[in-house]
Amino acid sequence: MDSPPCTAPQQSLGRFGIFSHELRSEDPALQDQRQRAAVGLEDLGFGAIWLGGNSSVRHAAALAGSTGRIALATGILNIWNEDAGTVARQRAELEEADPGRFLLGLGASHAELAQNYQRPYSTMVGYLDALDDAAVPVPADRRILAALGPRMLRLARDRAAGAHPALVAPGYIERAREALGDRPLLAPVVTVVLESDPVRARGVARDFLDLYFRLPNYTANFERLGFTEEDFTGGGSDRLVDSLVAWGTDDAISKRLTEFHTAGADHLALQLVTGEKGDIPPLTRWRHLADLTGVTAKSAQPHT
Repeated sequence: MDSPPCTAPQQSLGRFGIFSHELRSEDPALQDQRQRAAVGLEDLGFGAIWLGGNSSVRHAAALAGSTGRIALATGILNIWNEDAGTVARQRAELEEADPGRFLLGLGASHAELAQNYQRPYSTMVGYLDALDDAAVPVPADRRILAALGPRMLRLARDRAAGAHPALVAPGYIERAREALGDRPLLAPVVTVVLESDPVRARGVARDFLDLYFRLPNYTANFERLGFTEEDFTGGGSDRLVDSLVAWGTDDAISKRLTEFHTAGADHLALQLVTGEKGDIPPLTRWRHLADLTGVTAKSAQPHT
């Protein structure tokens, strides 16, 4: 099957977006805070908000009304939890209300986290078939797959706009770009810790990475990149932690992000990890990322 045209998602996403579990919260008490944060990210000039943590179309719809142009994406919708027909219908409703802004990120999660997990590749193929066969189909260039392994990358190339992998390094991006070819979108999640002290930065990173070092889908991918089981123990080796998390001075982080783009990434979904408790990271931290990455808000309009 030929690769689908992907120019529309790449143009709308820009080079940098924000990946946030917090902005997909369903707590009614945080609704205003979530919407203000989304407006703030749009005004800062980021191209997309990626809603993490088993997000769904309804989480994107909750932010669409308060924002004007920023792309909204699921990062990712868990295919074990959401019926494809329902997802297609909800996406069609959002597209009608707010055209051209939503990108459906899909993923098969992990056996350790998802109920009824079996044959993830075949299940994803069936899910894409169902989206194609829906009353209002989800176009291939308006969906993206959380692909890590070679088979899922090829599926992302052939039946989606591209791939949205997480916990990867520039070396992985080179291989993924080769597997995808030139046209599909490659939009990895890149974890950032705004801390230059090595002990503190790696401490925050290890706290964040602890769960992922126990998920075989990720460790298998780390092994494909040359890491070994020893790198996953004791909170992760410095070499592995430094490969997966961008930290350091602003110049060091900026250089690291450039490495992802140079390796072949089109768009970076930046996941800010602070190690602090709180419902939503302070906008000042995201503003720091905006300054660091050079995103601009020249086209932003004031919100009332």
